[in-house]
Amino acid sequence: MTGESVYLSLGSNLGRRERNLSAAVKALVRILSEIRCSSIYETRPMYVAEQPKFLNMVVAGICVLQPRELLRRILAIELQMGRDRDKYTPKGPRIIDIDILLFGRRIVKQEELSIPHPRLKERQFVLIPLLELEPNLRDPESERPLAESLRSLEDQGVYIFRA
Repeated sequence: MTGESVYLSLGSNLGRRERNLSAAVKALVRILSEIRCSSIYETRPMYVAEQPKFLNMVVAGICVLQPRELLRRILAIELQMGRDRDKYTPKGPRIIDIDILLFGRRIVKQEELSIPHPRLKERQFVLIPLLELEPNLRDPESERPLAESLRSLEDQGVYIFRA
């Protein structure tokens, strides 16, 4: 059974941030094969400024699940790690955040799931590690190189934490 390439964004700004990212990657091994990880970046918060800095990274892998099932399993990992999306401030502090950025060339527009991620092209903390793994990725909707989106953004305070 062949799968599709998926790219997930991971972020943490509560507790032992680096350990949280590592635990999430270990959990994702049960869902994805051929996992590759970007460097880890420290990022100042974008939307809610009064919170700790984030550590962010991107994980690439091969997935045989359908997008909704992948989302269900990601939400289960977040919950196991102590994050309840129903009880947190949107864009606020969190132990772990796992978002589906890209799922093959698919375009999904559902109430609870949008692929590509709707804010993918406005976030350096996503584009920098994503393009580190795959410099030639294109937006499946516009077919434009994602590197163009990155070049169009002003500095958002994203710095290498650990390569």
